[in-house]
Parts: sequence; structure tokens; C-alpha cells
Amino acid sequence: MPVSEAALVGDNSVSRRALVPLSALVAGQEADFFALLAAKEELRTREGKPYFRVCFRDARREVNFPIWIDSHWGPACRNDWSVGTFYKLRAVYRESNFGPELEIRAIRPVNEKDREDGFDPDMLLPRSREEPQILWERLHELMVREIPSEPLRNFVAEVLRRYRREWLRLPASCRYHHPHLGGLLEHTLHVAENTALLARAYRQRYPEKEVPFEPQLAVAGAILHDAGKLLELVQSPQAADFSASGMLLGHGVLGRDILHQVAATHRIDPEWFLRLEHIVISHHGEPEGGTPRPPMTLEALLVQLLNQLDAKWNMAWKILSEEKQGAWTSDRNILKQRLYRGPSTSD
Repeated sequence: MPVSEAALVGDNSVSRRALVPLSALVAGQEADFFALLAAKEELRTREGKPYFRVCFRDARREVNFPIWIDSHWGPACRNDWSVGTFYKLRAVYRESNFGPELEIRAIRPVNEKDREDGFDPDMLLPRSREEPQILWERLHELMVREIPSEPLRNFVAEVLRRYRREWLRLPASCRYHHPHLGGLLEHTLHVAENTALLARAYRQRYPEKEVPFEPQLAVAGAILHDAGKLLELVQSPQAADFSASGMLLGHGVLGRDILHQVAATHRIDPEWFLRLEHIVISHHGEPEGGTPRPPMTLEALLVQLLNQLDAKWNMAWKILSEEKQGAWTSDRNILKQRLYRGPSTSD
């Protein structure tokens, strides 16, 4: 049953409960915890019954579930709950055939007193599995090792230098793949590492020099393919949101702009610069994916495919890591499909 918000205040009239992270809750457990309202969408069932689909999350778990319009929390959800706001909740964590759910007992926005209990906005935002500084050092080592051309290496290094702060913090997307602090750096490193590995392998398999393919140029393009997101995204309570230029132009165009800005002081071979531009604007594949041109060089094709692979892998990994019950996940996820975990003892 819902309870008064006073139950969450911790005054003398109400016994204070120990806080438990949302990500640490097990099925059937009731606890007080902090969470970010990451999404709220008004929908209808097939029968026309209205409801809100909400998403509460912390750094390691997000829970999507319905709030029925005619339920106790329906009016508050419609009128008071705001996406991007941090809340303190008392709720029971449930796991159903439709995925994780919360049975809310009490809810209120966080306040300054909650900081005495250790509340920090960053504690509720998902983050890279490795420290961003470590990822940054690995990316620099890869750049030095895999790009022997000094002008090209200096060009890439200058982009990294100018936007170091954003690289270390921004997610790769607001919602889809790597949507966590440092996610852009993590995704960039993985795409670049995979590109270096496969570019070297394909150069050995196809050694003919008359076919244009330059592994170090592919690696440079992999490092810079999402550089436009440094301008497309801005910090927000949900880790990031779109900037005006991000919404109007997209990160492919903005990434090309960054290349031209750096080229004013760090010149590289014109043919390589053209191919680098092409990698940046074509890395989403086909026009339906938002790219003005499909990949038309071997370097661009390799980066496009590995970019897609790393994004899909991260989304699938996230789904499987969050839904740990049963052989199959639900299809209520970012991929809109069920994933197979394998048989368990309960099955």
C-alpha cells in the first residue's frame, strides 16, 4: 500500500530505513533508495487503456514499468513526476514475465538533506566499466602504435587534446548504446582497437598495393568517427542531452566541422583528409541511418561495420546483464527482441 511521503523524510515520527542501491535489490525486497526518472511516456494498451511507461534507474540498473492512469500514482505521475529529476523512493522490486518492475510505496524528489545520506547525482548515472582515465591512456597508446605517419598522428592527437574533458565524460548516446558517463570514450576505444586488429589482418590477406587501403587511416577514422558527438551532446542530469546544433545538424556534419577546424593548423595529405572526412560522414552506413553517403572506401566500410558491431554488442550485453532470470529475456528492451541466456537450474 502507498504510504505518506513523511516515511521518506526521516523525521522523529518515522523510523529511518537504511538505504539500498536500486541495483542491489533482489526480487521481493522492499527498500528506500535514490533513482533518476530517466523516461516517462504516455501510451495505451491494445484495448485502449491509458498508462505511463516510466523508467527509473541508478548507475547499474534501469527498471521500465507501467503506471496506470487510474491507479494511486497515476495523477502524481502525470502532473508531478519530471524526467531528469532525482527521487527518493520506497518500493518493492519485482521481476515478472515482462521484466523488472517497482511497486512504489512512497516517492518524493531528493532534497539537500539527502546529501547527508551520501546522495550524489553522479552516483545514479551509469558509467564505464573501466575508469575513463585508463581508457584514455589506452587510446593514446593505440594512436601512437598504429598511426606511424607523424602528420596524421598529430592531427588525431590534436582533436583528442582539444576535447579531452568531453571525451572523458560524455556518453556515446542519450539512450541507445554506451549511454553512460565515459561511454563515448569506451565505444571509441573499442571500435579503434577492433579496426586496428582487422585492418592489419586484411592488409596481410590482401597485400596487393594497387588496391587502395591504408590501415593507419582506418584507425585514425575509427578514433574520430564519433568526434561530432563532442558537439552534438551536452551534459545533463541524465548524463547527456542533444545540443541545438546536434539536433539540427547531427554528429556526422559536426564531426566534419571539427576535422576542418583542426586542419587549419595541422595539415595532412589532401587525399587522406578526404578519406578521413568520408569515414566520419559515412559511419552510419546507409542514408536511412542518417548518413549523407554510404561507405565508399575500404577504410570507411571497415569502420562502419565495426561501429555497428560494437553498438549492438553493448546493447545486447546490457540487456543480458540486467535481466538475469530465466533462459530468455523479455522483448521490452532497446533492441525490441528477446535474447537467449541459456538454460538455468530453475528451468
